[in-house]
Amino acid sequence: MLDLPDGTRIPLIDASVHIFFRSNRDFRSALREPYRSRGIPDVEMDWYGAPGGEYAPGTEGPNGEYPGSEPDVVGEHLFLERGVDVAVLHPMTRGVLPDRHLTSAILAAHNEMMVSRWLESGRYAERFRGTIRVCPDDISGAIREIRRWQGNPQIVQIGIPLQSRELYGKPQFWPLWEAAEEAGLPVAVHIETGSGVENPPTPSGHPRTYEQYASFMALNYIYHLMNMIAEGVFERFPRLRWVWADGAADMLTPFMWRMDTFGRPHLEQTPWAPQMPSAYLPEHVYFVQGAMDGPGDVEYAGEWFGFTGKENMVMFGSSYPHWQLDETVKVPSALSGEQREKLLWRNAAGLYGIDIDTTITTAGVR
Repeated sequence: MLDLPDGTRIPLIDASVHIFFRSNRDFRSALREPYRSRGIPDVEMDWYGAPGGEYAPGTEGPNGEYPGSEPDVVGEHLFLERGVDVAVLHPMTRGVLPDRHLTSAILAAHNEMMVSRWLESGRYAERFRGTIRVCPDDISGAIREIRRWQGNPQIVQIGIPLQSRELYGKPQFWPLWEAAEEAGLPVAVHIETGSGVENPPTPSGHPRTYEQYASFMALNYIYHLMNMIAEGVFERFPRLRWVWADGAADMLTPFMWRMDTFGRPHLEQTPWAPQMPSAYLPEHVYFVQGAMDGPGDVEYAGEWFGFTGKENMVMFGSSYPHWQLDETVKVPSALSGEQREKLLWRNAAGLYGIDIDTTITTAGVR
């Protein structure tokens, strides 16, 4: 439970916790041949490393293991120190690689590690939920991986990289979205770690510095969302739910204003998507909101939160163990009580099917 400055206590679901293997040796030991002997990028994004370091201090394991790799350390930081009740894990891997089969093998190894180390064992296993990673370039392999894990009640979503070489509304991806809908699992899109063969982070090429990369990269969701709406993805798959896990809901309102303005006179060009573009957002589109999102603690934060229905879409995410991790969870004081609850736990509980009362009682928080 999270203790707020006004003295109230409120449940907290952290929808974005990044986990890793303990080391490169640990990672390779989980791969099978012929992939174990292949050349594979390191987990760091070498081109755009954060100047002060990628990770928050104290997030390493007790013996120098990679930050975010030890379940007990992560659990203590989240559940005992930060007031988190449930954490949604998102394994970080090695980038978009030219060999789709190698990528699928890497992702499968991360899934197996997450389930065995985090969801099936340890002191905090019942408070973790998992994201299974799949490769959109390997549709058949991705569907096999979904079917492999979809019966696990602690698996709550499917993870894919934001750095796609094609827009996610295009028909070649439709079998994957169909499998996600059939499994009842949301699809979470996150900036992938590692340095692979992905396109430049801006439509005009590569920025020079980390601050440019970090400020712009998450906004690439706009192109995917625009394409998904125009291609009729949410008409074709009405139960498909989509999470933009790197935030940037800041841009949603002006973007949808433009889409509605241009979409209104041109609906005849997309008869397979007959509604106004903004009509496809409710119950389909969600965002993780972290320390870099939103206007901050200002008097109009509640009004901003209500624009375009964002209050029903955003979910708190810490991005643990990355550098932007705040010591305390900060919530704008101008949010209403209902908006605050939606941000901190209600939206995530509804999306992921988390019974927060049962979880809190089982964990002995109250």
